[in-house]
Amino acid sequence: MFDEYEIKRTEKNIYEGIKNNFDALAKPIDSLGEFEELIAGIGAIQGKLIPKIDRKALIIMCADNGIVREGVTQTDSSVTLSVARSMAEGKSPVCRMANIIGVDTIPVDIGMDCDEVIHGIKTKKIKKGTKDFYVSPAMTGEEALAAIRTGIELVKSSSVKYDILALGEMGIGNTTTSSAVCAALFNMDAAEVTGRGAGLSDEGLKRKISVINESVKKYDLYGASPLEVLSKVGGLDIAGLVGLCIGGAIYRIPVILDGFISLTAAAIAVRMRPEVRDYLIPSHRGKEKGCELLLKDLSFKPVIDAGLALGEGTGAVMLIPLLETALSVYRDGTSFEDINVKKYERFV
Repeated sequence: MFDEYEIKRTEKNIYEGIKNNFDALAKPIDSLGEFEELIAGIGAIQGKLIPKIDRKALIIMCADNGIVREGVTQTDSSVTLSVARSMAEGKSPVCRMANIIGVDTIPVDIGMDCDEVIHGIKTKKIKKGTKDFYVSPAMTGEEALAAIRTGIELVKSSSVKYDILALGEMGIGNTTTSSAVCAALFNMDAAEVTGRGAGLSDEGLKRKISVINESVKKYDLYGASPLEVLSKVGGLDIAGLVGLCIGGAIYRIPVILDGFISLTAAAIAVRMRPEVRDYLIPSHRGKEKGCELLLKDLSFKPVIDAGLALGEGTGAVMLIPLLETALSVYRDGTSFEDINVKKYERFV
C-alpha cells in the first residue's frame, strides 16, 4: 500500500560509522547503552555522521470518536475540544513541556466533532468525528486513506523546517479505538489488550471490552487488512498518525512515537510499508495494557519506563532532551586520542 511513494532504506554505513565514533570517545564501550543506538539510528535516517535534532516539533492529531456514546470513557467528547483549545493557547501539559525544551507544538484538527475554527490549530478536518463503531463502521476506507494522506502531507511540509518530529494525539475514546485495532490485528480477545484509559471503573472496563469484542466479530476483522481494521473500528487521529509515520520514512525525518495510540498507528503503518519501522523511535513503555504487545511486535526497546499514560505526546517530548544530551557527548565529547589514553578494545 502507498507504493507510489519511494521509501529508501536507512543508511547502514552511517549507523556503523556513528557506532565506531562512539567507541573512539573517552568512555567505556557501549556505556551510553541504547542511546548510542538511537543516535546512530537518527544519523542513518538523516544520512549524516553528525545527526541534527536542533529543529524539533510535536504534531498532535486531534479527533473525536463516536464510540464514546457506548459508555466506554469516564468523560464525554466535549473534553477533546476543551483540551484542544488549551493546546492552542500553549497551556496543556505537553505544551508546557515542549516550551521548556524548545519544541514547536502543532495541534491539528483532523476530526473533531465541532464547527469551531480555533486560532493556533491547523484545520485538516476529514469529518466531524467518527461514527459509533458499535453501531456502524467508524469511517469509510476513503476517509481513512484521506486522513493517512493528510499525515503524509504534514510531514512533507514540516521536513523543510524540522530535523525531528514527535507524535501526539488528543481524542476522548481513543484507547478504545486503539484496543479494538489491536484486538483485530493480533487476533486476540479484547481483554488482553484493553486497559482503563483515562480512568474506568470495573464495570466501565467490562463494558469497554464487551463493546470491542462484539464489534470486531461483527465486522469479521480477525485477519482483515490493516486499512479495513482502521476504517471499521479505528479513529481519525490514529489514521493521521499512520500518515505521519509513513511520511517520516518518505521524507527521511526521524519520528518519535509516544504511547499506546501512536504505537497502534505505527503497527498499522509498518504493516502497510515495512520499511517505515526503521524511521520510528520509541520513547516510553506506556502504562496502557496493549503497549507491551505493540512494542514486542515492532521490536522496540523504549528507554523511558515510568508508567506514563498522559498522552498528548508527553512521552515523546520527554525523550528529546535525553537524545540531545547523548548527542552532545557524541558531537563534542573527548576522544581517547585527546587525553593520550589507549582506547578500549571491543571483545563482544
